Amino acid sequence: MSLNAESTAFRSALEVIRAVEPRVADAIGAELADQRESLKLIASENYASPATLLTMGNWFSDKYAEGTVGRRFYAGCQNVDTVEALAAEHAKELFGASHAYVQPHSGIDANLVAFWAILADRVESPALKKAQVRHVNDLTEADWFALRRELGDQRMLGMSLDAGGHLTHGFRPNISGKMFDQRSYGTDPATGLIDYDRVAEAAREFKPLILVAGYSAYPRKVNFRIMREIADSVGATFMVDMAHFAGLVAGKVFTGDFDPVPHAHIVTTTTHKSLRGPRGGMVLCGPELADQVDRGCPMVLGGPLPHVMAAKAVALAEARRPDFADYAQRIVDNAQALAEGLLRRGTTLVTGGTDNHLVLLDVSSYGLTGRQAEQALLDSGIVTNRNAVPQDRNGAWYTSGIRIGTPALTTRGLGTAEMDVTAELIHTVLSQTTPGANADGTPSKAKYVLDPATADKISKQATDLLATFPLYPTITLT
Repeated sequence: MSLNAESTAFRSALEVIRAVEPRVADAIGAELADQRESLKLIASENYASPATLLTMGNWFSDKYAEGTVGRRFYAGCQNVDTVEALAAEHAKELFGASHAYVQPHSGIDANLVAFWAILADRVESPALKKAQVRHVNDLTEADWFALRRELGDQRMLGMSLDAGGHLTHGFRPNISGKMFDQRSYGTDPATGLIDYDRVAEAAREFKPLILVAGYSAYPRKVNFRIMREIADSVGATFMVDMAHFAGLVAGKVFTGDFDPVPHAHIVTTTTHKSLRGPRGGMVLCGPELADQVDRGCPMVLGGPLPHVMAAKAVALAEARRPDFADYAQRIVDNAQALAEGLLRRGTTLVTGGTDNHLVLLDVSSYGLTGRQAEQALLDSGIVTNRNAVPQDRNGAWYTSGIRIGTPALTTRGLGTAEMDVTAELIHTVLSQTTPGANADGTPSKAKYVLDPATADKISKQATDLLATFPLYPTITLT
């Protein structure tokens, strides 16, 4: 699309919105300005292409489409069938999967579809067979009561939160923790790395129905071949949540033992993050779970969002282009350069570096909590998020860590030289920030002290760094 065409499209859209609610149009324009000026280092964020963004704003949004391609509960879904089939086709080709389900609205929805597909396959189907009926509605009240009890009495083993796991992998504040009896495997206290022997020992002791691999704050590769062997040894279904690193799988940076798709029974992902698509979810699996996965709606999902599925098709088509593999490799190169730059400046990193798209800083070495560091960096034009580190003494709210990632800055074109500059900016802010005190003089885990002049100087340096790498350079709103 030409410069003029893209600018015209977005300006025209804002004019239409402004005619109804100008404050929303203003907020949209302000968000673009903020993103252009901020050094975005949130590992789970990226910048979708103009084509992907525009695909979400259309009349597919008006269509109900419960069911699957060719088997809908509403009439008039032929065009929805087209875009859903295209999205699934691109996903299967991109990841080498035999089945793709592109309806989930988010990562948690994708995980819920996977959990319940596994439960349906491992628990519900045998119960129906034993009762000699085909559908749960045909069970007697006594059999239905027994099945409900059994569905709610299953076990899951996943990575602990402080080791880098995700809330949706069976933790109590999330619905997954209310569904399953959950236990966690952690990392080696000395190295921060997964100890596969300890995972195997935990699996033998706990005997989970589901073994989950995947992470949101673990800066290393996972050997999925070994994890599958562990799952098989205890009769568990092996599920991988690759939401964070799906782009590295799609771009063939993670291959062999480190590509989850050939090893897992079922794989979930988001379609944004390193995959650089619209916000949404997706499930990949083999034929043995395909029918159960396709029942995601109405099992746990509401009606699919056809406009987002269309955007997923566009983004997945983009990811199949040869230049996406180069992009994925540059994400990792940039993350490693950023880690090396921080290490040279004395920053403590969990595991001492990274193999993927993210770096986890232990900011207690600066005498700060994660919340203090996050806010001081934000004041300085650097957008990050606080995150727990292994054995975090500050808990999940204040934390002792900062998680940073390179997908977004890599999309903007920044390279390894700019990552070293970024490391210097981060180190300068953190080294010049000190903990604050509460009103009664006691130490605060939230308040901090940073000279406004320093924050302004770093913010200007960040803006100057980004000026050479404009965001959405083909789009002007004025």
